[in-house]
Amino acid sequence: MDLVKIPRILKKIFPEITWDIRGSEPALYLTFDDGPTPDVTSRVLKELDRFQAKATFFCIGRNVERHPDIYQQVLAKGHATGNHTYSHLKGWYTANKEYYDDISLAARFIHSSLYRPAYGMITPSQLKYLKQQFQIVLWDVMSYDFDFNTPPEKCLSNVIRHARPGSVVVFHDSLKASEKMLYALPRVLEHFAEKGWEFKSIPHPRPL
Repeated sequence: MDLVKIPRILKKIFPEITWDIRGSEPALYLTFDDGPTPDVTSRVLKELDRFQAKATFFCIGRNVERHPDIYQQVLAKGHATGNHTYSHLKGWYTANKEYYDDISLAARFIHSSLYRPAYGMITPSQLKYLKQQFQIVLWDVMSYDFDFNTPPEKCLSNVIRHARPGSVVVFHDSLKASEKMLYALPRVLEHFAEKGWEFKSIPHPRPL
C-alpha cells in the first residue's frame, strides 16, 4: 500500500526528524528530490517564480557536480538546498562507513545542514550519527510522482487531499518523475495560492 500521508505515531517515535513545520500562518513546504536535472529543474524554477514560491531542493551530489550551473540557478532564485547523498545510496543496505563517505562527498558540492536520506531509508545508528551534523528531513506528504502506476491526476490529489498547514511535500525534479510532477506542480501551486497559503523553503540556520 502506498503511504501518502505519514502516520502521527511515526512522527512521535522519531521526533528528532523534521516531518513538517508548524506555524501560525498557513504555509506549504514543497521539496524536490534527485536533481538538478537539465530542463526539468529549470521548468520547476519557472513554475515557482510564477507564484513567488520558495522551495527546498534535496540534490544528489553527482548531479550537482555534473550540472553546477543549474544548481547555482536554484540558489540564485533564493531556494534552499539539501544533501541527498552523492550516489543515492540506500541507508538500510549500505555499510555505515560507505554511507557516511558518500554523504561527505556530496557535502563538497552541497553546502547545507539539511539532509534527506535517499528513499527515506536510514537506520537508527545512521540517524544518531548524522543528526550531530545535519537536520534530518523526511516528509509529511508524498506525491508519488516517481511511481509508474500512479497517474498524474492521482499525484495531484495526493497533495491536495492530504496537505495541511506546515506539510513538507515531496516531488522529484528527475526525468523519471518529470511528466507527472510538471502536471501536478502548477495545479498544487494554484490551488493553495487561491487559499492564501505561502510556499516556503525549509529553514536551515546552520550552513556548512
